[in-house]
Amino acid sequence: MNTHTAHFSRSLLNPDVVIQGLRSHDNGHCNSRFAIHRSPVCVSPVDALAETFDVVQSLVGEEFFRAMALVFVRTHPPKSAVLANYGDAFADFIARFEPAASLAYLPDVARLAFARVQSHRAADVIALSAEALSGPLTDPDATLTLHPSVHVIHSKHAIVSLWAAHQGSVAFEAIKRHPSQAALVFRREFDVHTQAVPAASAAFIAELQSGESLLSAIDTAQSVSGDFALTKTLATLVNNQLITQVDRAASTS
Repeated sequence: MNTHTAHFSRSLLNPDVVIQGLRSHDNGHCNSRFAIHRSPVCVSPVDALAETFDVVQSLVGEEFFRAMALVFVRTHPPKSAVLANYGDAFADFIARFEPAASLAYLPDVARLAFARVQSHRAADVIALSAEALSGPLTDPDATLTLHPSVHVIHSKHAIVSLWAAHQGSVAFEAIKRHPSQAALVFRREFDVHTQAVPAASAAFIAELQSGESLLSAIDTAQSVSGDFALTKTLATLVNNQLITQVDRAASTS
């Protein structure tokens, strides 16, 4: 992108940028005429954010959300005409957005929302059956590959309950009684699921995703909580068909 094109693009997204060198046949006010093109350019990215982060919009209201999203679009313009994956930096932006500072849970709710979108669009990979896993899961040196739709979000806030309240399955009034929550997001067949898991289980799953062995993941989980339920956590992964590959250490004998 050359200097003139970059300046033109920035001006579309930022009303404070003045376009130099615009000319019209009647010497009219070109910058005021150019302004009519700015609004449509920002509407589509803002609409895309509203669709992806619908729970965030529900929590703060449409007017606040769209104003916040417009600031984000102007500072983080889309890099592609395809807006399906737009918004990967939105949660971090919200964490720094001063008008939303009192809503400490909002960035993590946004992370959960984006994780669900990524989970929905993740590749289809065939999972291993429970029978195929019965032996490998007893090998502490084995490493597990999880389904690409799996995401874990650690939060100090009740983000899963907030999500459930948006779906109408939990009353907002009851959320304050919930402790902090970790969220497990995954797709099974055509449906994306979101469920709360213990912090130790979330740490275990995250370690597996980073390529650590079962033993290393167990050690990490137990450092989070001595009550880590290994069997229950593995059952969650197996029953939801989230383990796609097991690599076992080569024998040294």
